[in-house]
Formats: sequence, C-alpha cells, structure tokens
Amino acid sequence: MLHRTAMAMSTESVSAKKGALIFLHGLGDSPAGWSQLKEILPSFHSRLSEIEYVFPAAPQIPITINGGMIMPGWFDLYDWPIGVGSKDDRDGLLGGVKTIEDHVEKLQKEHGIPRSRIVVGGFSQGGAVALLAAYRNTNEAYAGCAGLSAWLTLPEALDVSQQAKQTPLFWGHGRLDDKVLFPQQKFGVDKLRQEGVNVEDKEYDMGHSSHPDEMKDFADFVDSCLFNDEANEL
Repeated sequence: MLHRTAMAMSTESVSAKKGALIFLHGLGDSPAGWSQLKEILPSFHSRLSEIEYVFPAAPQIPITINGGMIMPGWFDLYDWPIGVGSKDDRDGLLGGVKTIEDHVEKLQKEHGIPRSRIVVGGFSQGGAVALLAAYRNTNEAYAGCAGLSAWLTLPEALDVSQQAKQTPLFWGHGRLDDKVLFPQQKFGVDKLRQEGVNVEDKEYDMGHSSHPDEMKDFADFVDSCLFNDEANEL
C-alpha cells in the first residue's frame, strides 16, 4: 500500500506542470531581477501560472569592459557598446549553454517536462546565451526561444540543424538601445531566417530595458508555444 501511495504521489508531481520557462538575466543582475515574470506573464494568460519558472544565476566573473571587475556575467565582454561584429567569448558562452542544458535535464528528471515543452530565453547577455542554446548546440527543438535586447553570438559558425529550425523565436528590442545596439536585432533576425527559423521580431520605443508592450508580446509568444495545441482543440 505504501509503495502504491508513493508511486501515485510521484506521478502527480511529475504531471503537475504543463511546461517551463528558463530565463537568464543580464550582466550584473541576479535571478531576482526577472523573477517577476512569474506574475507578469500569467497576468496576460492565466494558464502561464501552470508552468515551471527557472531563473538561473550567472557566475561571478571578471568583465574586460569594466576593467576586470568581478560581477555576475554569463561570459566576458570586450567591446562597448555591443554592435554587430563585437568580439565573442566562446568559452564563456558555451558555459552558459551548459547551465541551460543542466536545467533542462533537471526539469526532465524532477518534473517530467521534455525539451519540447520548454521555452528558453533571456535578457541581454542571457538572451545571447539562450539563442546559442536553441540554435547552435542542440539537435532537439525547444518549445520556443525568446531574446529580449539580445544579440546573435558566433554568427560565423551558425549552422541550424533541421530539428532546431522547429524552435520558433521571439526577439524584442529597443530602438533606442545604446548598449546592445538596435542593428543587432536585424542582423540576428536576418541570419536566423536565412537558416529557416520562424522569427517574430518586435521593436519598441525604449532603450536597454523592458516595455509593457514587450511583456504582453512575450506572454503571447510563450502561451502560443506551450498551449497552442489546446487552443486549437477548443
């Protein structure tokens, strides 16, 4: 009897969540900086309260553009502002991708959520890592990818697999962004579309920050990635 009860509890915990969002913060920030997404996104679509939210913390590393100061960062930065053609920290970027992969594995083991039910995203540096995880280092598709004020790193080596092309992308960017320059959006979007990725790109009257309209568009995107099949059945 105890064994059967334990099995029932285990099955219930595995099936409780209908999907997940892994969201990476930007340079110098912490998971707390974006944890409000747990309340913001369900305010637009209530069923987004039924997913698991994961906000990884970046390691403390020296940042070259800040004179080697130690701060939370997914990878080093060598150019400022970050325009098209900026130098990339390949090793740091791949370390960030591994962080995402570790959380994907954890979601699969602890919640029974497959990669196909996970949206991966991030802001600024975090968005750059999310893009890399979704389109350069996997042969499996995510439910979706979101880059907010992000940029495409290692573009010269971009080669999106047939499976990864099935991962839709939302890219929001501020026209007045003076840190990750606005032309980065067009550059990255064009590259990914050429590879066959379905991209929804939106621009907003803002700098390197977020915008209420962007949050609404982001919520719509995550909802469509995770619950579109249910909507089609209604």
